[in-house]
Amino acid sequence: MTLYDASLPIREGMVTFPGDPPFSMKPFLERQKGAPFDLALLSLGTHLGTHVDPPAHYLDGGSTVDQIPLDVLIGPGAVLDLRGRARVDRAALEAAWIAGIQRVLLKTDNSPRLLETTFYEDYVSLTEDGAQFLVEQKVRLVGIDYLSIERYRNPGAPVHLTLLRAGVLVVEGVRLLEVPVGPCEIYCLPLRIVGADGSPARVILRFS
Repeated sequence: MTLYDASLPIREGMVTFPGDPPFSMKPFLERQKGAPFDLALLSLGTHLGTHVDPPAHYLDGGSTVDQIPLDVLIGPGAVLDLRGRARVDRAALEAAWIAGIQRVLLKTDNSPRLLETTFYEDYVSLTEDGAQFLVEQKVRLVGIDYLSIERYRNPGAPVHLTLLRAGVLVVEGVRLLEVPVGPCEIYCLPLRIVGADGSPARVILRFS
């Protein structure tokens, strides 16, 4: 059994999606200044680093992050090898597909870029027909190795809407560079923030 941490380290200066608030951690209580213990104040967006997009991210009345069932977040899945492709469309998914899986992580040429501090607008993304294929396969969770699963500035966010309307949880910013491809157990645990439209998550993968 081998465990992989597929989460981005959260730190100041890390890459964020354009327009999202940056991460900061500032001292709030300090032992050196007479406090009985150290305590820091965190400032971060709900879609920082490795994070989940529940339906509430785009849909009125959609489920918030605290309402995601645990059996969606945890269970068998697979890392699919989509490297060498400019986009993840239906044909690419059909070629890499493993029958019966309900949780998929898309490993693309994004993986090295995710660890840099520069945001790349031309990242590999999922297409609308690729999203529809995942819905047809009854996928419950899909993740990708960049900060959005959707093409940058895609009008109307059709990929997100296709997935979220079908109840497919989206996980973005998954760190897959050192992760092998193939079947695995997926553990995706966002913070249980009541009413939140998203949350950073710790994603752990277990390979037999």
